[in-house]
Amino acid sequence: MASNRKITTSDDGNFIKGLVLNVKLISRLMGDSRVNGFAKLLPIVSLIYLVSPIDFIPGAVMPIIGAADDVAVVWFGLNFFLELCPAGVVAEHLAEITGQSTDEGEIVDAEVIE
Repeated sequence: MASNRKITTSDDGNFIKGLVLNVKLISRLMGDSRVNGFAKLLPIVSLIYLVSPIDFIPGAVMPIIGAADDVAVVWFGLNFFLELCPAGVVAEHLAEITGQSTDEGEIVDAEVIE
C-alpha cells in the first residue's frame, strides 16, 4: 500500500541530501502551473517570516525558544505546501529529480497482437 506522505527523504537517510531534494522539489512545484496559486504563497510567506526583522513571538514571552520559532514556521509552511500540492504532480517531479520511473505497472492503452 502506498503512503500518502509527500515529505521526501534521501534513500540513505542523509539530512543534507533530503534537504537538497526538498528544495529542488519545492522550486519545481513553484514553477508548475498545476499547483494552486494560493498554495504557492506558503513558501514565500514562510521565507519572508524567516528574514523579517519583526519577531512575532517575542523573546520575553519564550526566551528559551530563540530562533526555533522561525525555523518551525518555515518547516511548517514548506511541508504544508507539499501536502497541498496534487500527489500526482509531486510524484512526477520527484521521479524526474531522482531519476526514477513513475510507471506503476498499469497499462494505459495497449493492443494484443496475435
